[in-house]
Amino acid sequence: MLSALDRRGLGPVAGVDEAGRGACAGPLVVAACVLKPGDAAKLTELTDSKLLTALARDRVYDRVISRALDYSIVVIPAAEVDLLGIHVMNIEGMRRAITGLRTNPGYVLTDGFKVPGLPAPSLAVIKGDRAVACVAAASVLAKVTRDRIMSDLHGEHPMYGFDVHKGYTTTEHGAALTEYGPSAVHRWSYANVATAAAAHGRQPPHKVMLTVAALERSEPPVRALDDVVSQNDGSAAGSRSSSRGGARIS
Repeated sequence: MLSALDRRGLGPVAGVDEAGRGACAGPLVVAACVLKPGDAAKLTELTDSKLLTALARDRVYDRVISRALDYSIVVIPAAEVDLLGIHVMNIEGMRRAITGLRTNPGYVLTDGFKVPGLPAPSLAVIKGDRAVACVAAASVLAKVTRDRIMSDLHGEHPMYGFDVHKGYTTTEHGAALTEYGPSAVHRWSYANVATAAAAHGRQPPHKVMLTVAALERSEPPVRALDDVVSQNDGSAAGSRSSSRGGARIS
C-alpha cells in the first residue's frame, strides 16, 4: 500500500496509531511515522507492536527512530481522557500527531477508523498495524513510549503493578484498585475506577466525564457519587457514544 501510494505521487505517507486506549490508568499515547520509500523491507521485525516481545519492540523502536523520515509522538494524560472521553481524545491525539510532523504528508493511513480533520487525504485501514509498515512503525513508537511511562509511574505508585500490566485491567490490577482505591494517574471516568473510588469515598482530582458504562453500573458504590454528578446533554442513556455520554464530576 505504501509503495502504491508513493508510485502515484501521493507520498510522503504517514501512518498513525495509538497505545493505551483500553487501559484504565496512565496516558493515551499516539504516534505518527513517515518511513523512507522502500524502507519497510529493511525493518524485518516490524509488525503490530502487540505481537512483539518487549525486547523486540525496543529493537524495532530504535531502528524506526534512526531510519524514519519523520515521526511525532503525543502523550495525552489521563486527566484529558477523563475530561472528554477516550474516543474523542484518540481522534484528537491522531490530529496532534500528524500536525507535529515536520514533513507535510501527502496521505495519511490510520489504524482501524477514520479520523476527520486531518490536513491531508486519509484512509482507515482495518488492522493497519499488521498490514501497513508506517502504521506498524507508529504502533511500536506509541507502545514503547507508553510502556516506559508506565514503568516510571510504577516507581511513584508501586502498589498497583504498573510495570507488569501497564495500566490495563487485569485481575491483579483490579485487586489493587479494590484494596487501595485509584491514584491520580488512573482514569476516573472508567467504570471500574469510579466503583473503586466510590468504595473508598474519594473524589476525582480533576473534572471527569463518566462513561455510560460507569453510570449504568448497578452497584451502590457508583450511585454513591450521585450527589456530585451533574447530567450532561440530557441523560447518559440517551447518548450515542460512551466517550461523550455520561455526566461530569467537578
